[in-house]
Amino acid sequence: MQQRSIMSSKKPSLTEQGFTLIELLVVLVIIGILAGYVGPRIMGHPEEAKRTMTAAQISGLETALESYRLDNGAYPSTEQGLQALIEPPTAGKLPPKWREGGYMKKGVVPKDPWGNEYIYLSPGSHTDFDIISYGADGESGGEGTDADINNWEIE
Repeated sequence: MQQRSIMSSKKPSLTEQGFTLIELLVVLVIIGILAGYVGPRIMGHPEEAKRTMTAAQISGLETALESYRLDNGAYPSTEQGLQALIEPPTAGKLPPKWREGGYMKKGVVPKDPWGNEYIYLSPGSHTDFDIISYGADGESGGEGTDADINNWEIE
């Protein structure tokens, strides 16, 4: 017995034909309008995002400094700086129980989002230690995006 392959000669209905070129163009125009409206609102605040990132980095540095203090009884001195979080200090009062591997997850003290080093003072003039980013201009003081970001002002 021979088997026959039966092919359907039935035409697809309108609901099975897919999208037309006009429908695709309408969707692309709508996506373009939305991107033109939403994009600038999201992307228009890079300085605000950098300031938020700076506050997060300062909070991370505070946590690492607190761990250092718990292990060693004191914060690193201004002279030892934040570098004491990633390698044992060789000057000043040496830490008795410096943690193998350091206190920063990636073994690097981050720079602020503008590429500048954080200013570290211990003892600080506002708290036990002060951590300062000079903002977009990299200079003390300033207003708006150039304003300093200080650990004692971060909530």
